[in-house]
Amino acid sequence: MFLINRRFREAVIVSTLAFASVAAQAATITFRAKLDAASEVPAKTSDGKGTVKATLNTDTEEFTYHIEFSGLTGPATAAHFHGPAAPGANAGPQLPIKAASIASPLDGTATLTPEQAKDLLEGKWYFNVHTSANPGGEIRGQLVKGK
Repeated sequence: MFLINRRFREAVIVSTLAFASVAAQAATITFRAKLDAASEVPAKTSDGKGTVKATLNTDTEEFTYHIEFSGLTGPATAAHFHGPAAPGANAGPQLPIKAASIASPLDGTATLTPEQAKDLLEGKWYFNVHTSANPGGEIRGQLVKGK
């Protein structure tokens, strides 16, 4: 009986440690970006500004975002997360904002591909907002890990 109880306890301990190890590997990473016209490539002149707050669950690759912006030259016509690109470089859209009307605030969730998650974690994603006056983008900000 003592041997059975001991093996049961050992099995419970091993299972608990294995679960804790898997749970420890998953993390929620926070990202931030400050949106402004000077960060566009090439830089723009605008009073537009904004912020991006986002998280990535590294286990599920679920990406959640909250975006606020104001002061644009006109209504937003499009908005996207772009990558892979370092600050000062341009890249194609990775995650377009699909909404009937692109207005602040914007909230959403998407599941990223492993490659998209890797680029995001390496700081190679940016967000920008487009307007009629600035069809290539009026305000932009590079996503960086933060609190």
